[in-house]
Amino acid sequence: MLLANQQKYVIMKKQFLFILIVLISFSVKAEEIKSPNGKFLLNFDVKEGVPVYQLQLNGKVVIKESKLGLELKDTESLLDGFELSNTGKSTFDETWQPVWGEVKEIRNHYNEMVVTLKQNATERTMLIRFRLFNDGLGFRYEFPEQDNLIYFVIKEEKTQFAMTGDHKAFWIPGDFDTQEYSYTTSKLSEIRGLMDEAITPNASQTPFSDTGVQTSLMMKTDDGLFINLHEAALVEYSCMHLELDDENMVFESYLTPDARGDKGHMQAPCHTPWRTVIASDDAADILMSHITLNLNEPCAYENTSWIKPVKYIGVWWEMITGKSSWAYADIPSVKLGETDYSKVEPNDTHAANTAHVKMHIDFAAEHGFDAVLVEGWNEGWEDWFGKSKDYVFDFVTPYPDFDLELLRDYAKSKGVRLMMHHETSGSVRNYERHLDQAYQFMVDNGYNSVKSGYVGDIIPRGETHYGQWMVNHYLYAVKKAADYKIMVNAHEAVRPTGLSRTYPNLIGNESARGTEYESFGGNSPDHTTILPFTRLIGGPMDYTPGIFETDISKYNPDNTSYVRSTIARQLALYVTMYSPLQMAADLPETYNKYLDAFQFIKDVPLDWDDTKVLEAEPGDYITYARKEKGSDNWFVGRTNDEEARTSSIKLDFLTPGKKYIATIYSDKKEAHYKDNPKAYQIKQKTVSSNTKLKQYCAPGGGYAISIIEKK
Repeated sequence: MLLANQQKYVIMKKQFLFILIVLISFSVKAEEIKSPNGKFLLNFDVKEGVPVYQLQLNGKVVIKESKLGLELKDTESLLDGFELSNTGKSTFDETWQPVWGEVKEIRNHYNEMVVTLKQNATERTMLIRFRLFNDGLGFRYEFPEQDNLIYFVIKEEKTQFAMTGDHKAFWIPGDFDTQEYSYTTSKLSEIRGLMDEAITPNASQTPFSDTGVQTSLMMKTDDGLFINLHEAALVEYSCMHLELDDENMVFESYLTPDARGDKGHMQAPCHTPWRTVIASDDAADILMSHITLNLNEPCAYENTSWIKPVKYIGVWWEMITGKSSWAYADIPSVKLGETDYSKVEPNDTHAANTAHVKMHIDFAAEHGFDAVLVEGWNEGWEDWFGKSKDYVFDFVTPYPDFDLELLRDYAKSKGVRLMMHHETSGSVRNYERHLDQAYQFMVDNGYNSVKSGYVGDIIPRGETHYGQWMVNHYLYAVKKAADYKIMVNAHEAVRPTGLSRTYPNLIGNESARGTEYESFGGNSPDHTTILPFTRLIGGPMDYTPGIFETDISKYNPDNTSYVRSTIARQLALYVTMYSPLQMAADLPETYNKYLDAFQFIKDVPLDWDDTKVLEAEPGDYITYARKEKGSDNWFVGRTNDEEARTSSIKLDFLTPGKKYIATIYSDKKEAHYKDNPKAYQIKQKTVSSNTKLKQYCAPGGGYAISIIEKK
């Protein structure tokens, strides 16, 4: 009997210990950190072996409990079977100065938590690093050096962003090849039904889903919370899209595949890009967030004196409208190095000819512009588009009517630089084989900036614009350009993710639907009230504003498109669409008709000491005020959607006690983007920090103000 009782006691003790262990395992408090100001709260836990996180702002849930992990190819996935083996926490606070930017100084202040996860079945280790800022969250996966995870292929990243409801969203279709779409504003639940309409034609496009969208994704909840999802520091990885489970309102990452369908080839030690969540109950905070830049590495260059903002004009818009051509001749076939252009009859529409470019140089010199972009100067434009040609351009051989040496010397004598244009037509292998020669050619001829393009399907065939292979190429071209002290403005490249902090010679990207589409059918009037909340979260855009002749048929009678903007708003875009690279995109002969309005384009700076968002509502309006670097002058810009509105702002950002002369470029009452876009007025008044302004904004309109210290 005693033995039986002892056995029962031992069994009961074991059962008790087992229950205790289970209870302890389920009652362990989730790991958490708060933002430095205490407003954001991040919770992390491992539930039944699955890593999960949740994000709150002021006690309100921003991201519901969401799963983390990656699915691997031909091996066990990094999705479950984990236990938390270690947690480290720290705080970081620094202030750094960008080479160029919207502000003189940026504070990089966050609380960090690094969780180390052990997958017992495979003995593999994965870290997740969380950084919580006062304006949001950044996190990434890290894979330390280890025996059981060295080379691996990502089948899919499974990062989730679970929404709290059916939010209002500003989105473009998920696509592996282009971001050149108009934004659709809808509820999340409506994306599926609107996708077919949202996918409009492009030279290269690969949409992938009825509910797939691109980042940076902007949303607004029913109770007024603004949420932005994006990524930062996209390096050696493929671009992330978001796939929406519209029954549960959960976004999951969807990486761009390579030609074989793989989502990423990795070698430990390595890490993914950062996944970012910016949130606030004030839309202005989204615009002024520096999370994307702060999650990138510091500047990679010791000497940045050669990196300068650029204001330029160009031989470009006339080709976009169809008034002129890139091609020198009308011939059906060209073979680089074999076609003898001296025996070819030239057409009468080629714009990149010596006399025409000299005129542009004269105009740039007269009005204080830094550079003149010339497109269509080099051989090969006759049969480049849509042909999937590998050996298409060499980037150094000019057409017979483009006197390279004469124009080089003439521009130098006028204090103006020519801006190089490298259209790769998607033939990336060809571009890389010529890259050193092309950059050295630029150095030899006084070019210090290049606009590169990637129109069309990518060669090697099967690769796309946003896959890992192309992401590596874009950065390779930027780094290689730095070896030659060249600044890069890449069009049709992957959308930026803050890499301009590390590589500030990346002074511009297109990577969205820009002004050129005004000649291809038009951008909606609300387009420029959305882009700063989406595309510009990752970095500046070469939007090419400044179109004064909004009726395209005046340049090309066969083109009936029109620019959906008033002239006043075209001026405002130089302030609202931040970039250290700004183009006055219209033709010199048009600007000569409106020199009073053109004055603002001449005056507005490209680099800033401070920036304020005075008014903001995505899809409706944005009003910025920016302080010129090294002076006490300010510039204000307002971009408005299709509804007439009255803007009300305070000038309390001005230095108290000082007087300023405000020159206001605004819409007249009868102005309208469609019917009366040229109805603008210019007024001057003395203002101070106590001044309040009310300004009418026409449909598709806005205003621009220069505020110059009164001496």
